[in-house]
Formats: sequence, structure tokens, C-alpha cells
Amino acid sequence: MWISAVSLLLCPSQPLPQSAFTQVKTPRYRADSLLADLKRSKAPEVYCVLGLSQKDISATKRGKDGQVKQPEFKYRDWGVFGLGYMPGAACVVSTFRLPKGKPSYLMRLKKISVHELGHNLGLPHCPMEGCVMMDAAETIQTIDRVKLAFCEKCWNAVQTKLKKEGFETALGGSTGI
Repeated sequence: MWISAVSLLLCPSQPLPQSAFTQVKTPRYRADSLLADLKRSKAPEVYCVLGLSQKDISATKRGKDGQVKQPEFKYRDWGVFGLGYMPGAACVVSTFRLPKGKPSYLMRLKKISVHELGHNLGLPHCPMEGCVMMDAAETIQTIDRVKLAFCEKCWNAVQTKLKKEGFETALGGSTGI
């Protein structure tokens, strides 16, 4: 996939908001609070913001019924690679849980970033083996197994969403990123 008419704006590093800090299990930043802060500070002409942090981030892991997964002590403050709302205007990715210095580091970071941006574009987790939108299922091995690409169904949904947003001349290529 390539999106030629979309600009990437790299912003200077900013300190994480202290209001997002928590120490339920270990020192972390609540990803949902970081998303709220990113969304609040997003300029109107910016379509989507991806916040990148080296700090540990967490979210509350819920089941399909909306309740905190059990055991609650484990899932109330669950460490995550990233978080993006569906749909949303911001997502956040943390490198904290990605082992540095490994050849897979950059590829993992790309896959997690594309996955969270996919949520911002309205994509849910995908059951298709190999799709970048597969649920990580609590393990980094899932990230290693997926491609840096959407499956055909997810790619079609991305194209439809971007066309509705006025990016119809910007799309090209295939499902690969």
C-alpha cells in the first residue's frame, strides 16, 4: 500500500502527561489517557496522530461483554504494545516491550504502528492468518507471524474509508505496506 497524498509530520518529543502515570503493578502510563491527550492536542488539519514512547504503557483488557477480563488483578492494568480506538484520531505505540538490538525490532515497530493506525481507520481485529490486524493475543510471537500488510478484506475497508475522507487520488499499490 502506498498513500502518496498523505503527509507525515514529525513533531518534537514531548514529556508524557503526569496525569497518565500509574503504578498499579509497575510504573506505567495509561494508554487511554495518552490517547485523550494526543487527541486534544491534535491540530484540526491533522487527520491522525501516532504517539510513540519508550515508556511502558497499559490499558484495561476487557472481554467481549465489556467487563474486565479475569483474573481482574492481571487485566485491570495490562501492559500493551500499543492502543488505538476504532475509529479514532490518535493512537499510541510503545517500544518498551520490544527487545532492542534485535533484527526484528524495526519490523515489529512498523507492524504495531500500522495495526494501531488500522484501528483508527475503523478496522477491528481480523481473524485472517497473517493480516496485520490480527489480535496480538497477549504474545509478541503473533506480531512476528503477521505480515506488514492488510488482508484483502481489511485493505478494501481502508480504501473505502480513505475515499470517504477525500483521499481517493492518494491510494495505490496493493495490500502490502
